[in-house]
Amino acid sequence: MLIAIPCLFMRGGTSRGPFFLESDLPSDIESRDRVLLAALGSPDSRQIDGLGGANPLTSKVGIVRRSSKPGVDLDFLFAQVMVDRAVVDTTPNCGNMLAAVVPFALEVGLVRPQGETTTMRVLTLNTDMQCDVTVQTPRGQVEYEGSAKIDGVPGLAAPIAINFLDTAGSVCSSLLPTGNVRDRLTVEGKGFDPFSIDVTCIDNGMPLVIMRAADMGRTGYESVADMNADAELKARVEALRLKAALAMGLGDVTSKTYPKMCLIAPPRDG
Repeated sequence: MLIAIPCLFMRGGTSRGPFFLESDLPSDIESRDRVLLAALGSPDSRQIDGLGGANPLTSKVGIVRRSSKPGVDLDFLFAQVMVDRAVVDTTPNCGNMLAAVVPFALEVGLVRPQGETTTMRVLTLNTDMQCDVTVQTPRGQVEYEGSAKIDGVPGLAAPIAINFLDTAGSVCSSLLPTGNVRDRLTVEGKGFDPFSIDVTCIDNGMPLVIMRAADMGRTGYESVADMNADAELKARVEALRLKAALAMGLGDVTSKTYPKMCLIAPPRDG
């Protein structure tokens, strides 16, 4: 039997997906997750029967409600829906989808505009992190057109400002979960020779492992297609991710989408 559930399909930053009012979804987690998997079309590599875009960046969900916490306007639960697995992960946060929370709440009448701009305090339930989100609301409506540009999104749009109030240790125990600014990790695995590399393990809103691209034998300016086709690099990065996660106190993250792996390089355009 098909059941109609209202949602608003929105882009936040470089991510997109359906936003739901919590009250429109089942209250028990197992049923809720079945609904989200069906809505996105997972598990299926193309997500052909749902709203997912066959990519982790376009297989995300926002769930919003009025907050009962003093001083907080909205509660936001982020859900990462796996593309080819029947898994819904609500452990990490997503700053991109967070940018669409207040526009969504305004569009569905959950909150009212405040004037030329509207600022709402949002609690991310995944990580118990609060932030103030400011959107442009001239004439009492969300403004989407503007002159702001971000990498990864074509064209221009209205800016959305997010002031994070306390992001350190959002998932891990602290900002620097290993206790060090820099760690040297030695990694072994199949398909590549053992290697040692300097990394920074940090959690400032999302657990990250940061390394020099040159230390992985890459420039840092490879295209997405080149990176996806680089089987050796992907194997080394994944083995490093699993090793770093243990050092960060995250345990076995084989089925998790974090920590995120970041290859950095010197700027080439100033």
